Amino acid sequence: MISHVRLLHTMLRVRDLDASLDFYVGKLGMRLLRRQDFPDGQFTLVFVGYGDEADTAVIELTQNWDGRDYALGTAFGHIAIGVADIFASAEDLARQGVKILRPAGPLEGGGGETIAFAEDPDGYRIELIEREFRG
Repeated sequence: MISHVRLLHTMLRVRDLDASLDFYVGKLGMRLLRRQDFPDGQFTLVFVGYGDEADTAVIELTQNWDGRDYALGTAFGHIAIGVADIFASAEDLARQGVKILRPAGPLEGGGGETIAFAEDPDGYRIELIEREFRG
């Protein structure tokens, strides 16, 4: 078994980097951690997250400069984000123009969780899960 490991980041290919930054930073409250252009490779990498890359997993947004489009496929499910108040969070996102795919409410089939689903500018699903935060 591998030892001394942790999840570093998840990469998403995006069509419009500005729209994605508005969603992840402006609406979901993540921080822009770093951005780097690669002129020879014709792409830009942007890392966003709620904490520093040194100790938390983050999201890498990759925009290829050639304007290509991407199919989401059927294997990818969603990114889950914990929120303190699911109803207020979903309402706030909807008010900002974010598409809410599933309104806030109890998880179907039980389990005790309260969830909602939103959609980012590229159609990726974002699951919001109500969590109690300490500290």
